[in-house]
Amino acid sequence: QVQLVESGGGLVQAGGSLRLSCAASRRTLGPYFMGWFRQAPGKEREFLARISSTGASIYYSDSVKDRSTISRDNAKNMVYLQMNSLKPEDTAVYFCAGRSKYCAGSGCNSARDYDTWGQGTQVTVSS
Repeated sequence: QVQLVESGGGLVQAGGSLRLSCAASRRTLGPYFMGWFRQAPGKEREFLARISSTGASIYYSDSVKDRSTISRDNAKNMVYLQMNSLKPEDTAVYFCAGRSKYCAGSGCNSARDYDTWGQGTQVTVSS
C-alpha cells in the first residue's frame, strides 16, 4: 500500500499563500485518486479537493475552489495543494489521502472514500 507524507505547512499571515506537498513511497502514486482534507480542532475532517489518477478530473469544495489548486506529478510521486488568500479559519491540520479505486463524476469527496492517509501537516493562519 502506498505511504503518504505531507509537508509544507507552517505559520502564515492572513492573505498569504502556502503550497502543501504530499510525497508517496512504497508504491507508485500513478493509479491512485488523490484528495486533500483538513481538520480543525473539534471539527470533522473536511474535504477540500481531489484529483484523478491522470489529473484530467479535478473537483474542489466550495470553501476553497476559488483560491486553491490541486495538482500532481506522477513521475515524482507527488501531489500538491496550492492555497492562496489564506484566512484564519483555514487553520487546521491538512491531510492528503489516496484511493485505489475509480471515482465517478464529482464523487470521492468524503473521508470514508479514501483508504490511505498521511500523518498531516499543521497550517496556522494568523490575523
